[in-house]
Amino acid sequence: MTDDVEQEIRAHGQETYPHECCGALVGRDGIVTTVVALPNTTEEGPRRRFLVRPSDYRQAERRAAEMGVELLGFYHSHPDHPARPSQYDLDHAWPTFAYIIVSVMNGAAGNMTVWFLKDDRSSFEEGSLDHGENSHTHSAQTVHR
Repeated sequence: MTDDVEQEIRAHGQETYPHECCGALVGRDGIVTTVVALPNTTEEGPRRRFLVRPSDYRQAERRAAEMGVELLGFYHSHPDHPARPSQYDLDHAWPTFAYIIVSVMNGAAGNMTVWFLKDDRSSFEEGSLDHGENSHTHSAQTVHR
């Protein structure tokens, strides 16, 4: 992903703090080129949860199609928690997408990680957020079918 994309995700996490932010990752050939911010509509409390409704998912796919790219995954923030997937994240993930998590501690974006759900849905594997066309070791394209 580009530096601009990383900064957009970090800024979104800081803007929504102390609530979780969420959005879609779109791009081509496994490279995230832009993000689509989505509303956090959870009824469980946006401080600790996020929800991507089916209508939000369709909006993200539509936006990607309009830009001539594809939906590669989703991002969200963890306010005052590490950038590691929770059980809730595991329970609501799809195996074909990348999931970026940014930790926002006391309102400041910190560590950012990317995760890929194993095909058997048992757990996540951590990927790489290296910038540049050929620097990613486990791209969304590899798992996006």
